[in-house]
Amino acid sequence: MKTGVFIVDDHYIVIEGIASLLKNEREIEWMGHATNAASCLSFLKMQQPDVILMDINLPDASGIDLCQQVKALYPSIAVIGLSTFNQQTIIRNMIDNGASGYILKNATREELLEAINTVLSGKDYLSAEANLALRKNEAVMPPISRREKEVLQLIADGLTNVEVAEKLFISIPTVNTHRKSLLEKLEAKNTATLIGRAIKMGLI
Repeated sequence: MKTGVFIVDDHYIVIEGIASLLKNEREIEWMGHATNAASCLSFLKMQQPDVILMDINLPDASGIDLCQQVKALYPSIAVIGLSTFNQQTIIRNMIDNGASGYILKNATREELLEAINTVLSGKDYLSAEANLALRKNEAVMPPISRREKEVLQLIADGLTNVEVAEKLFISIPTVNTHRKSLLEKLEAKNTATLIGRAIKMGLI
């Protein structure tokens, strides 16, 4: 039985390039493409491929959000993130929202086939570059406690120290201690820098 593959990307040169790499594969059934999130979801109402190669930047939505939607509606479809970006935050968010794999757009035919076969077997697949990006960033990630992460999220939501204390049922001095610790760990001079670095590291 052939594996149905579908691509979501707004660049025709990418669509045609990947289609040309896969169309002659005996085990692959090329099911077409969508150039935005809306047309992808419309297609899925009629047909469901086994694997979707999904761009991160789409005209009407983030590929990360679309991945979450697709997995909620069609859990059996395996999604592979397809991008020119290899930042840790993007890769981690894609995986956290249901993607089974992540490859870059400079992937070879062999790598594409390996990724497709790997996710079909129920395992995750990360390209060498994506894997390296994750490990490199995780190596420098400061240890953040569960409570510090809760405080960080509430600070990012715009709550004051008093409001954070009330929300988490802790004292204001304790909130101040956590805030100071977070500033030191993320080497930030102020709250704005703290939030910016936390977002880059995928902490919030």
